[in-house]
Amino acid sequence: MSKPLSVIFYWHMHQPFYCEADTGNYHLPWVYLHAMKDYTDMAEILSQLPRAKAVINYVPSLTAQIEDYAAHLREFLNGDAKSLNDPLLAALAHKSGEYSEAERSFLLEACFRLNHERNMHRYPDYSRLWNMAEHAKNSEGLNYLGDSFFSDLVTWYHLAWLGETVRSRNFVARRLIEKARDFSYQDRRDLLSLITTLLSDIPATHRRLVEAGKIELTTTPYAHPIMPLMLDFNTARETVEDALIPNEPYPGGRERALDHIALARSSHEKLFGHIPAGCWPAEGAVSEASLKLLGASGFQWCATGESVLHHSLKYNLREQQGNRDLYHPWLIGEKDEQITCFFRDDRLSDLLGFEYSRWNMQDAINNFMHELANIRHRTKGMEAPVVSIIMDGENAWEHYHENALPFLTNLYQTIIEHDEYELTTFSDYLENNKATEKLEHLVSGSWVYGNLSTWIGDNAKTRGWELLIEAKKAYDIHIDQLSPEQQEAANEQLRICEGSDWCWWFGDYNPGSVVRDFDQLYRRHLKKLHQLLGSPVPPSLSENISRGGGEAEGGGTMRRGGADS
Repeated sequence: MSKPLSVIFYWHMHQPFYCEADTGNYHLPWVYLHAMKDYTDMAEILSQLPRAKAVINYVPSLTAQIEDYAAHLREFLNGDAKSLNDPLLAALAHKSGEYSEAERSFLLEACFRLNHERNMHRYPDYSRLWNMAEHAKNSEGLNYLGDSFFSDLVTWYHLAWLGETVRSRNFVARRLIEKARDFSYQDRRDLLSLITTLLSDIPATHRRLVEAGKIELTTTPYAHPIMPLMLDFNTARETVEDALIPNEPYPGGRERALDHIALARSSHEKLFGHIPAGCWPAEGAVSEASLKLLGASGFQWCATGESVLHHSLKYNLREQQGNRDLYHPWLIGEKDEQITCFFRDDRLSDLLGFEYSRWNMQDAINNFMHELANIRHRTKGMEAPVVSIIMDGENAWEHYHENALPFLTNLYQTIIEHDEYELTTFSDYLENNKATEKLEHLVSGSWVYGNLSTWIGDNAKTRGWELLIEAKKAYDIHIDQLSPEQQEAANEQLRICEGSDWCWWFGDYNPGSVVRDFDQLYRRHLKKLHQLLGSPVPPSLSENISRGGGEAEGGGTMRRGGADS
C-alpha cells in the first residue's frame, strides 16, 4: 500500500535590488511593503496551525534589503539619522505634514498602488480619499487638497499594506484603523515603529519556525541570476531554435555563477543560522551545467518547472496515462555533482496563483482537494508519490479576500485533516524516501513555459545582455587595479547587474510604466559599475532598451507556468 500523497507548498520570496546605485535611495518600495504584509502573514499562518508545514525560499538580494531597511528605520527612530532612504517612508515620517508640490504629486501617484477592491475600498475613509483625489483631478482642483489629506493618504497606504494578521491583532494598527482620519505626527511615528518591528523580526521569526519543524528555508544564488545563460547562451536554443543571442559568451560566466552560489550559502547561514539543503535556481532556470554546480556546491535538492520535465522526457506528461512521472523526484548528474530535482505541478500552482482569488473560498478549496484526489488516484501503487506546488509567495495574495488569510488557513487545515495527504517539506520527504530514478538528459529551461525566452531571445532582452557583457569586460580589465574595498564594491555592483529581473521586464508585452522603471534602474546600475571601476560610461547606457506597452496578467509580476499544461 502506498504512503499518503506528500503535498509540498514551496513559497518563493524575491525582490530585485531597488536601491538606486547613484543616490542610495530606494526607487520602488516593494521590499518593505511585501515584508510587512506577505512575509509576515505567511509565517504567522504556519505558526498558528499544528501540523502545517511548508518550504519558503528567500533570495539573498531580498533579505539584504530587508536588513538595510530595518537598520535605517532603527537609526531614524533612535535619532541617529535625519532622513530615510525611501520616499514613501520619508513621507510617512514627515514631521510637519506640510508637503511640497513635488511630494504631493508623488504621493498621489504612489499611494493608490494596491488592489483597490481588496485593500482600499474595504476601508471607507481610504476610499473617500480616492474619490476626493479623482474628483479633484477631473475638476482641476488638486491645489484645494490640504496637508491633512496627504498625511492621511500616506498613513492609509501603509495601513492597507500591513499583513492581515497584523491589522487584526496589533494594537497600534487597530487603533489607527479605528481612528480613520486626521492622523497626527505621533500616529504616523507609531506606525513607523510598527513597520520597523515587523521588518526586524523576520529572520528570528523564521528561525523559530525552522526549529519548530514548521518550515524548511532555502535560498537562490545571491542576486537571482539566470545561471544557464551565464554559463552558455546556447542553452536558450535547446527549446527555441531561433532565439536571438549575443555573438559572444558571457565572460567568466562559470566563476560568476559560483560566486552567486557561495555567497547565497554563506549569507543564508549568517541570517538564518543553518546551511540550506535545497535551492530554487532563479526562476527555476536550469541546465545540466548549472545543476552540476549546485550539486558540487553541496545542495542536496533543487526544483524547477513541469515543462522542463516535458521537454526532457520528450512527451507531454498531461497526456501520459496516469501522469505519474511528475509525482516523484529525479536524480540528475553523476557522483559528487548529483542533485535531486523536484518538478512543479503547473496546474495546481497556477490555480492558486491566478484563478482561486476570483472564486468563492470554499469552492476553491473543494476544487483544490478534487485536484489532489485525482493525483492521489493516478499515483496509487507508487511507493512515495509527491506533488510540488511552487509559486510566488508575495504577489498573488493581494487579489484574495483579506490577503488570503482565510483561504490559506482553511486550505492547510483541510489537507491536514485528510488521511490521504501529508503536508511536508522537500528535505523531510527525502529523509524518508530517496530518489531512485535518473533523468538521463535535462533540457535547459525554466518554470515559465519550460524555456528561457522570458530573459533572452528578442532584440530588447538580448540588448540587455550585450550591455552586461560590455560592463563585465570593463570589470575584467580594471578590477585588479582597485583596492580590496573598491573591489568588493564593484563585485557587489556586478552581482546586482547580473540579476534576472532586468530582462524579465524588457518586452512589448509588459506595462510601459513598469518597463521604464526597470530599464532606467538597470542602466543606472550599469553606469554605477563603470564608475566604480574607473571605466568610461558608454554612451549606449543613455539609450532606452525597451519601452513596453502591453498589459501583462497580474501586472507582469507573475507568469503562468507552462504552455504544455
